[in-house]
Amino acid sequence: MRSVVFHGPYKVAVEERPIPKIVDPGDVILKVSYTALCGSELHVFRGLEASGTGYIMGHEFVGEVVEVGDEVETIKKGDKVVPAFTTSCGECFYCKRRTSSRCEKCLLFGSEKLDGGQAEYVRVPNADGSVMKAPEGIEEKYLVLMADIFPTGYFAAKNAFKHFSKEEISEQTVLLIGCGPVGLCALINALEYKPKHLLAIDSIESRLELAKSLGAEPWNFQKDRAGLDKRVLELTNGRGADAVIEVVGLSPALRTAFDLLRPWGVISSVGVHNGEIPWDGNEAYGKNLTIQMGRCPVRSVAAEALEVLKKNQHLLGFMTDHIMPLSKAVEGYEIFNAMKAQKVIFEASCGNSTMISAGIAGKPTGTALEEGQARQRIDETEHGEASEQKSPRRWNNCKGEEANVKEK
Repeated sequence: MRSVVFHGPYKVAVEERPIPKIVDPGDVILKVSYTALCGSELHVFRGLEASGTGYIMGHEFVGEVVEVGDEVETIKKGDKVVPAFTTSCGECFYCKRRTSSRCEKCLLFGSEKLDGGQAEYVRVPNADGSVMKAPEGIEEKYLVLMADIFPTGYFAAKNAFKHFSKEEISEQTVLLIGCGPVGLCALINALEYKPKHLLAIDSIESRLELAKSLGAEPWNFQKDRAGLDKRVLELTNGRGADAVIEVVGLSPALRTAFDLLRPWGVISSVGVHNGEIPWDGNEAYGKNLTIQMGRCPVRSVAAEALEVLKKNQHLLGFMTDHIMPLSKAVEGYEIFNAMKAQKVIFEASCGNSTMISAGIAGKPTGTALEEGQARQRIDETEHGEASEQKSPRRWNNCKGEEANVKEK
């Protein structure tokens, strides 16, 4: 089968690999239809995160079940499903409490421990606890967003608003910091709560234009930070924002969120952070700060997030403007690395399944590299757009990785 294999920083290749087989009775095998590039994969691709080589990339994919293990109970051949980007058993302490992102048997697709879905077929362990059946009425090209970024946006918005009543929210001023793919998914979800004012903050004009088209008030913080500060105070009678959704993943973004927040306000952060918390305990104490950070428990919030996606899929066309055959994955990585697309989606079944492409995505030079670097000046690591800072392992506290749990 055709597969996208990681060979080191700036090196991926489309290669022929064996079709996976059932290893554990809880496994299923999917025939992949669509598989997407997630911004967090740029951490590995750019060499900002220690990683082995030789594994199949990809943790966002959707497909049809073609083989089912003997102990799988809720899924059958022919089902159209989308797995969460990390597996979950459905039975451990965390899964039973709807916090599946900390499953005791968690594994990340597209990692040294588990081959990913940028291939024509993929093995899904713990299938009963890891996959979501595709509902009627959602196109597959949008359904692939349910593996990670759309539920992450749902989770970010939910955590920002869950402390407030509907009446309170209707009078609130809420900020979104970071308008990349996850940020715009968070924006769509935040608008469902109907806050009085929703300000979208970024430094890239094309992203701010998208945020505006979705219904937010756009602010370029690099061009007019003083104006942004003044606007927030103006809207809140000098108090500061009621809630801030942060999806960038770097300390300066968190500090901005803290500075613009009112006392007793809420910060909801889903960025993959690689630095220190940019305030001390005394500052937090003085603000009665509420903050929630961390990875989205995709499987646990899937049902609610799917309903929001189904209702709003017509708004997500900008996420599907770069759909290309899996055989052109090398080109897709180059496009995404240079930040020339909001999202790159590969059609896995497109083309001759036995064809091998030996292309290698090398480190960009000249115009492509300069453009990519220019677009990173916001310090974007939004789930996300990897900055040039060294990052810790993205999922080093995913139990399956941390404990070096091996697959059966």
